[in-house]
Amino acid sequence: MDETSQKIIDATMTLIRDKGYVATTTKDIAKLAGVNECTLFRKFGSKKDIALTGIGQEKWRGNISRDIFQDVIWELQPDLEMFMRAYMERITPDFVNLSIGLRAPQLYEEAAPYIMKVPQAFLSALTEYFQEMHRKGKLPSLDFPSLAMTIFSATFGFTFLKASFEQKLSPEDKDGFIRKSVELFISGIPHC
Repeated sequence: MDETSQKIIDATMTLIRDKGYVATTTKDIAKLAGVNECTLFRKFGSKKDIALTGIGQEKWRGNISRDIFQDVIWELQPDLEMFMRAYMERITPDFVNLSIGLRAPQLYEEAAPYIMKVPQAFLSALTEYFQEMHRKGKLPSLDFPSLAMTIFSATFGFTFLKASFEQKLSPEDKDGFIRKSVELFISGIPHC
């Protein structure tokens, strides 16, 4: 990727993050990238093409893969806290806002597979963790995908709300929320 193309992508993704896809114009992109509008169309066919190229770059999507959840010690409380913390450290308010900006109807069908990689990685890794905890005799047989979805929903919800409202909705900090959520979650699981 040449430097000009990367400037255009970075400008586009920044504007989508800050204003949304629909409100981002090619004039805005050109101005922020320091190029003329003709250069945008010469390098890329359209605003949509720029955004889709940007989504394909690791720097513009959450760096979540199953690999980040490998530091398990096979104890429910610290392991679930690690899952939640790993997600929250990588899915920053900027990534939440970019994800929201990429959900425009004009773009969503093609953007969705990229956006879905983050929750899919989290859910599959956590489901497999629960299954292994069951095999180790540390969890009874339960609906492990639903358990994983419960933890993901709490994690995503907290991340989304903090990105949207900062401390205005709740003064709870990340570490306190993680600890209390996991304690509450564990208290609702029948023990082996």
